[in-house]
Amino acid sequence: MKENNGRENPKENDLFFTCSLIDYIARKTKNKRVDVVNQLGKKRIEKIYDLADIYHSDNIERVSDDFISEAGIEPGNFDNVKECVYTIPSHWDIGKVYKRLIKGVAEVEKKGTIEALWNVYHSFISRKIDDYNSSMYYENPSYLLECYLENKVI
Repeated sequence: MKENNGRENPKENDLFFTCSLIDYIARKTKNKRVDVVNQLGKKRIEKIYDLADIYHSDNIERVSDDFISEAGIEPGNFDNVKECVYTIPSHWDIGKVYKRLIKGVAEVEKKGTIEALWNVYHSFISRKIDDYNSSMYYENPSYLLECYLENKVI
């Protein structure tokens, strides 16, 4: 039996950091999250996830610059932060939303974390979460999972 002493599994924190970094890069480059995921590719995302405990102790600005450069991510014109008329969630807030959803998808669909991440960011729900003028990003995690599984807003 694994003792957790009130702490979450370290890999869940690594997923949280990975999703937060994706959001940070997307905001910085003004790209949709799915476009950042595509540009990073599965291998880089897996590297970020595997080494998240190391990257997390570094400055996120520098880490994001390194991955933007390495992946050749060009500036886009998607600015959901500028378009937001309400309180803007932080990249950490959105990272937590994605972490919970990806964790749920991985469990329900019996997939690895990176495969679940890839599928979530390529689903309709990612566009909904990234619309900060909607209520989707602060909905209950189980509701987001059901919407994902139904492939529609329910």
